[in-house]
Amino acid sequence: MERIKPRTLSGFMELLPGAQLQMDRIMEIIRSSYSLYGFTPLDTPLIEASEILLAKGGGETEKQIYRFTKGDTDLSLRFDLTVPLAKYVALHYADLAFPFRRFQIGKVYRGERAQRGRFREFYQADIDVIGDGQLDIANDAEIPAIIYTVFSRLGLRRFQIRINNRKVLNGFYAMLGLTEKSGEIMRAVDKLEKIGADGVRAVLTDELSLTAAQADDILSFTAIHGTNDAVLASLESYRGRNPLFDEGLDELATVAKYLGGFGVPQENFAVDLTIARGLDYYTGTVYETALLDHPEIGSVCSGGRYDNLAEYYTDRQLPGVGISIGLTRLFYVLGEQGMLNPDAPAAPADVLILPMTDDLSAAVSLATSLRARGLRTQLYTEAKKFKAKMNYADKLGVPFVLFLGEDEINSGVVSCKNMRSGEQEKLSPDAAADRIEAFVKGQLSTAPIIEK
Repeated sequence: MERIKPRTLSGFMELLPGAQLQMDRIMEIIRSSYSLYGFTPLDTPLIEASEILLAKGGGETEKQIYRFTKGDTDLSLRFDLTVPLAKYVALHYADLAFPFRRFQIGKVYRGERAQRGRFREFYQADIDVIGDGQLDIANDAEIPAIIYTVFSRLGLRRFQIRINNRKVLNGFYAMLGLTEKSGEIMRAVDKLEKIGADGVRAVLTDELSLTAAQADDILSFTAIHGTNDAVLASLESYRGRNPLFDEGLDELATVAKYLGGFGVPQENFAVDLTIARGLDYYTGTVYETALLDHPEIGSVCSGGRYDNLAEYYTDRQLPGVGISIGLTRLFYVLGEQGMLNPDAPAAPADVLILPMTDDLSAAVSLATSLRARGLRTQLYTEAKKFKAKMNYADKLGVPFVLFLGEDEINSGVVSCKNMRSGEQEKLSPDAAADRIEAFVKGQLSTAPIIEK
């Protein structure tokens, strides 16, 4: 029989056990952080009817989507978690309480060219708040607080949540008589970090046919910077020239005011007029989050406010605000930068029991009692030499090994070895469990990410 060479498709991540445990720990922190703010978990199907997923798409979305037929049914793999959410809310509207607050961590699929740090199958970690008819601006301020909580719990400190408001931008472009080109202008400005001011000026004048004066006005506006209070004060000089601008400025000021109350330090958020987000469906507050010491990574969490989540599926007005963390990409770049904490828990068990007798009854009972205390316990029963058993423990990275032989059983003790320090001593089963439990509690407080 001809053997098939095993391989993983390009653009698909497949982790070894230690790395998978690190990824799961990060997911666990994100999940618990989202739950802390009263968001309910949601799991939508990976596969939907193509007409559902493409209702809002077309263009680039249709090119990137994985689409196939089964019998007479036209099906597609979801390419984000937002469109399935829109369908879900429209379908289950009568059964939901609004504002509906959901989080979802799940895989999505994009049939684009795989490249460094970009995947065809990847996890997104999303939160959204959906209103019925209207949604208070305080929700827009709470979203950055959740981002701050997530990243702080992960172990990051040097990050900045950058906020802006599309109404401010659209109002400003209306002042310049550029309403029809506002979307294209925002997409150009969104490239400032990548191509610089001169590159954006060239796009504005050469590709979008703006005058040099208009391009200069736009670049001067987006260059307003300083403290959050200073930026907002500068924007006040434009007040009264366009009602949409004034509305957006009020919203932006409200979000900035509430952020302090939500516990976000000034150094971790900034009003940044260059932030526009390329997607047209954002209509108000927009966010991007950057690691300050690694600007080359780009935004690691982004999102914003949209007027009507489910307009293609229902006549009801369902405004919302949300963010998405590209979790697979974030994990990849953190690993590449050496920022995954090697001291964080990465073992599948807290303790490995090595029975030293043919009769396993005592070892089985010990394992059961440890598990009853919430300790992840593995019982090793393979007929291997002692050295092979210890090599197994080393390879798993378990912090403790318990030896149980005739002497230990007769004395009512276990031999407990700390695999980190090499220290070994005989303890009662309860004392050994106490020691392991204390270590595990300390490990759980260890952040999975370290800054360099």
